[in-house]
Amino acid sequence: MTPISTALLSFGMSGRVFHAPFLRAHPGFELASVWERTTPLASSIYPSIRSVRRLEEILEDPSIELVVVNTPTATHFDYTRQVLQAGKHAIVEKAFTVTVEEARQLKQMAREQGVCLSVFQNRRYDSDFLTVKKMAASGMLGEILEAEFHFDRFKTTLSPKLHKELPVPGAGLLYDLGPHLIDQALVLFGFPDAIFADIRTVRPGSVVDDCFELLLYYPRLRVRLKSGYHYREPIPAYTLFGTKGSFHKSRADVQERDLQAGISPDSVHWGIEPKEEEGWLHTETEAGMIQQHWPTEVGNYLHYYEAIYHQIREAATAPVSADEGISIVLLIEAAVQSSLQQRVIHLK
Repeated sequence: MTPISTALLSFGMSGRVFHAPFLRAHPGFELASVWERTTPLASSIYPSIRSVRRLEEILEDPSIELVVVNTPTATHFDYTRQVLQAGKHAIVEKAFTVTVEEARQLKQMAREQGVCLSVFQNRRYDSDFLTVKKMAASGMLGEILEAEFHFDRFKTTLSPKLHKELPVPGAGLLYDLGPHLIDQALVLFGFPDAIFADIRTVRPGSVVDDCFELLLYYPRLRVRLKSGYHYREPIPAYTLFGTKGSFHKSRADVQERDLQAGISPDSVHWGIEPKEEEGWLHTETEAGMIQQHWPTEVGNYLHYYEAIYHQIREAATAPVSADEGISIVLLIEAAVQSSLQQRVIHLK
């Protein structure tokens, strides 16, 4: 196995928590460089890496094969464009880009350069979503007619991360947490026929959207995606309602918590939720009605990087393609249009 020499474009929470630990845990990668504009924090944790002050030092380094663009959304297009032009593979954090046109340009550029391009949608590998995905495919609920996904928090104060709170392109909750919810809906149900959105600003002093509800229309199915900062008491993060029964599941994946605590993803019992967070199934079977807890799948973001390794070294399918990233941004743009015009936007 020849390791893929990799660079990160920042070492904030994204680089420190969601990328570096997996690049170090997977034998197919070498975390070689990090772009750190001021304080070299990464090298204090990983002494073998190279901390650079200029992006050009990464772009001009022939040993770097893969660059993770994990900077604020507004910078994704420009930085990824430079990475691709340098002939390097790229992973781009969500949201892929601010606009669909930008995303399409990056897809075309990657094709022309003959390099791999993928969007980092790590929540596909959450234990809770994997459990919901398995339940949706099991047929135990019959035909699914309604689904509702939440990504809720209770945090009424503004974030100290200015790029999240200033009214700049790509800021706000829809671009921050929206890509997670939209991606999960697309994975389970495909691209919708139409969308309606209610996007609001409700926190005192906020100048960006911080509460949204999206309604995705399918021929018979309706999917609601909701997120906000005023949910003190947790409610089920996932609910599926079908012709035979229903399933409820909390958002309880432990990976982010453990990564924040410095636990390595190659540790024993990685990605295993507490048993008390199991989902609740109430449905009808040939043997009769059942009401019971349902075992949770094991989550592991390392599976994303495993797929990236095979994509780069073996030309395998991307774990999250540019086209999938484009679909998410397209729905975000349509949601903004819907909310402003207060009407359903038809997509097909």
